[in-house]
Amino acid sequence: MQKKLLAVAVAGALALPGVASAASSVTITGFFKMSYAYIKLGDFTGTGSSSEDRVQDESSRIYFRVVEDLGGGLQAIGQVDWRIALDSAVSGASGANWVGLRSKSWGQVTIGRHDLHYIYTEDQSYSRGGSLKGTNTSIIAYSAAGNFAIANATRTPNTIVWDSPNWKGFNLKVAYSTNPYAASEADIGSNAPDGYAWNIAPQYNAKNWGIGYSYWTGKNDGYTITRSWSGTTINGAQIKTTGNRINAHYQWGGFRVGVVWDQSKIKLNGTVVPLVNPPSTLSKRDAWSIPLRYDWGKWSVFGHYSWAQNDKGDIASLNGLNTKAKMWTIGGAYALSKRTKLALEYAQIKNKENAQYNLFTSAAGSLGSPDAAVAPGEDPKQIALTVTHNF
Repeated sequence: MQKKLLAVAVAGALALPGVASAASSVTITGFFKMSYAYIKLGDFTGTGSSSEDRVQDESSRIYFRVVEDLGGGLQAIGQVDWRIALDSAVSGASGANWVGLRSKSWGQVTIGRHDLHYIYTEDQSYSRGGSLKGTNTSIIAYSAAGNFAIANATRTPNTIVWDSPNWKGFNLKVAYSTNPYAASEADIGSNAPDGYAWNIAPQYNAKNWGIGYSYWTGKNDGYTITRSWSGTTINGAQIKTTGNRINAHYQWGGFRVGVVWDQSKIKLNGTVVPLVNPPSTLSKRDAWSIPLRYDWGKWSVFGHYSWAQNDKGDIASLNGLNTKAKMWTIGGAYALSKRTKLALEYAQIKNKENAQYNLFTSAAGSLGSPDAAVAPGEDPKQIALTVTHNF
């Protein structure tokens, strides 16, 4: 439920004599979401315990949104997406933050941090109350045996984005970033300058169905990487990623089925061993996902089946390794009220011997635990009881 704090804007205008009063508002909304989860690594290759139970945040957040009418159909808009890890007390404005202008005739232009490319998943398990770890992002947003995220699998910084108006169900997003992989640019004095990213995403949604496409390409400023597979170390001064994704869904009453095809390509460049110039292709892989959802009354049932094919590349020591993975998630949620949900969900990834796909955010920062990282061939699984409160 959104609460419009018009008094904030009014008080600000009255406090500044001579400033013309315009229709403006500040909206505060968001959700709190936590899970109690049991995590286990199948085919565990380490020593000691292979499992743990944990209390984990599920990307709780507070949105601060500003709209000011400028006249002539033009509005000034802005958003701060404040992320709060309720259990660890870590917080910060690490979400989608931007400021810009909006018009009914030409759409909106915003500048800041944005969710690009990776968001077109057709998976609605998270929005229905499930754990973030069980989403199909775990498979389709990653490449190179699960080690590299395409379009960050999170917000892209340093972005300028144009969103078209809704033309009878069709809309277009065009985005440009001056450096997609770091908070600031690093061109001057760098041996890996001229970072950039482009995202072009046309989407069409009718009453019962929708289809879309997203293209991503980008490279970094001054960024080095090191990865190892089967005893071979790969070093690269610069990484260029390319992604193509097609997403579609059909809905019949409370039942919805989706399909996603994702292809990613990673090239490495620089004075590196065993890489050479022109850039070597580290990975080119295809992935698929079939998300399902059914709603009736206060209940939702959701899940997906997703899989990644082998990586292919120019590097002989990596090409031909078995880096396939598959994932399935199934869960259900009950709405205790219009704003509060309780969900129970099971998710599992089966990695082949050289794959390292992991449950999304399971080993990342304040949303997971570092010991939940997977070694090649290990199979992560999770049972999670999740409560969500929207406001």
